[in-house]
Amino acid sequence: MQRLRVGDLVQIVTGKDKGKRGKITRLLKDDDRVLVEGLNKVTRHTRPDQRNTEGGRLQKEAPLHVSNVMLIDVDSDKPTRVKFVDDDEAGRHRVAVSGAELKQG
Repeated sequence: MQRLRVGDLVQIVTGKDKGKRGKITRLLKDDDRVLVEGLNKVTRHTRPDQRNTEGGRLQKEAPLHVSNVMLIDVDSDKPTRVKFVDDDEAGRHRVAVSGAELKQG
């Protein structure tokens, strides 16, 4: 079970976008990286070709390592660490370290 899921609101902990928040758009499980919507933009220079006749510079989102983002607890609106709790009726689910229940997405 993953600590982060697509649609989770996260805050960037380190780097040039430190303190900014965004939603996870994609998980790269093999590399332990995530793509956060609108953050960690990089510029790619492209040459003209048949599809893009002008060429130029393209802005795109680069992946961040999962250790550089923290999940936002929607109740307290603060970054939190995540742990897992096994319940008889609910099964295994994510909980904030403070004990608050984490809501989906």
